[in-house]
Amino acid sequence: MACCTRWHAAVYFTMAVILAFIAISMTLRSEANDETAQTKPISHVVSLNASRTLRRAGFNIMATLLQVSPELFFSSANATLFAVKDSAISNATLPPRLLKNLLQYHTSPLQLSMEDLLSKPQGACLPTLYQQKSIAITKVDEKERSVEINNVLVAHPNLFLEGPISIHGVLGPFSALDPRDVYQGRDIIQSPACDSNSNMISDVPPDLKNMVEWSRIIRLLNSNGFVSFAIGLHSVLDGILGDHKGLKSVTIFVPPSLELEAYPTPLLEKIVRFHVLPQKFTNRELESLAPRTLLRTLLHGQPLEVTGAVDFMKGLVISGVNIVAPDMFSSSKFIVHGISRALELDDLPYTAR
Repeated sequence: MACCTRWHAAVYFTMAVILAFIAISMTLRSEANDETAQTKPISHVVSLNASRTLRRAGFNIMATLLQVSPELFFSSANATLFAVKDSAISNATLPPRLLKNLLQYHTSPLQLSMEDLLSKPQGACLPTLYQQKSIAITKVDEKERSVEINNVLVAHPNLFLEGPISIHGVLGPFSALDPRDVYQGRDIIQSPACDSNSNMISDVPPDLKNMVEWSRIIRLLNSNGFVSFAIGLHSVLDGILGDHKGLKSVTIFVPPSLELEAYPTPLLEKIVRFHVLPQKFTNRELESLAPRTLLRTLLHGQPLEVTGAVDFMKGLVISGVNIVAPDMFSSSKFIVHGISRALELDDLPYTAR
């Protein structure tokens, strides 16, 4: 009986996904009709063959979605699809639109066989169909002929190679499906930061992550418009990790932008550290502090001051800068507050809370 119940649940989930994507598909077709086609679409026969191959390999949900809405994956002249296991998708509690975004993030407008992936250097970034975000090759082992993308193993290479399409099966999604990241109006896709030469710059070696989830913090910042601060934080992270090995939690004040080119490396490191507290403070906890309370930062001898709330400005003020987006991202180990502009170094007293 339990077996039948699980089977019916799987069927109902698949049907729900199909219906949702039919609706999305119709919307996409409507939008596409209003625009001039830029590329020749991949033939229906090839996409149908790809769908059949996925189904035979056990990727039933991806196979169905590809059959119902091929334009989600094959909107370019060439394509490489990284198919996610059924269990990883069926366990995701995401609305259809966000699920569509996730699947487009698993499709690259490049045709890449396993041999092509093995020939790429570790740290190479690859474009996807989702909002110009990239995936990154995080591990290449030519001897074992294995590749990891965003730290996820390509477990079923070369599932389908026909015409302009390549399909590989992967063990899980390229972006964590953490409910804590689903904020209203925010992007759940946590992509690696890549430079103009398509090289990954935001990966943090596992042995350097400490107790703080630095990799997740950088991905969240990068994926939600705080690219310059994400790059700045990554560039000075080795120094922070070396100086603060016992760090268990942090509070980060993030400005809209940071002029990286304007600062030499030593000054940039000071500025970034000045925006980080070695302790987690929610906005409510900050509001409960008395005015002129000093908060110790990662920049030795340079604390921040709780200015307090200003009547004509909504929100808390820290060292003269308004917190405009409190508690933007958080976990048990970090919290990020958005501020109106970058904090300026000054001569505050050395004693801090």
